[in-house]
Amino acid sequence: MSMTLEELTDRTGLTVLDHLEQQVRIPVVDGLQAQGDLIVIPLAVLDDVDVPARARWRPVPPSGVELLRGAAGGNPHTLVAEPGAAEWTTEVHDRQRLAVGVLRATRPAYLIHSEHGGSGIAPGTYLVRRQRERSTQRGGQADFLVAD
Repeated sequence: MSMTLEELTDRTGLTVLDHLEQQVRIPVVDGLQAQGDLIVIPLAVLDDVDVPARARWRPVPPSGVELLRGAAGGNPHTLVAEPGAAEWTTEVHDRQRLAVGVLRATRPAYLIHSEHGGSGIAPGTYLVRRQRERSTQRGGQADFLVAD
């Protein structure tokens, strides 16, 4: 089930910038997706990530879980879901050390950000990671995190 950005902001009480189209339908995606400096990856395609069997999972409330705040205290990326639709853990081992946490959803969950709007995540299990970009500089490669 998809919803409009207006419906998502009404349900959560979170706001987005006025220039974003409120009537746009938010697609619900079951694959790789990005929102600013976050990337959502289906856990099944990763071999360098482990969620311990005893990980503590917390429900994702309709009011949301703040996953990441932008650079210099900017606007947060917030994960939201209907009651009982999704759970979240930060207990994850990621060899790349970019993991924010793992989402397990039985119904769509959504990421919302005031500048980026909303993005829908289909039922499944996903790793949420910081994005990293690589640039080539004289003398080798340099990694840096994407910041919005």
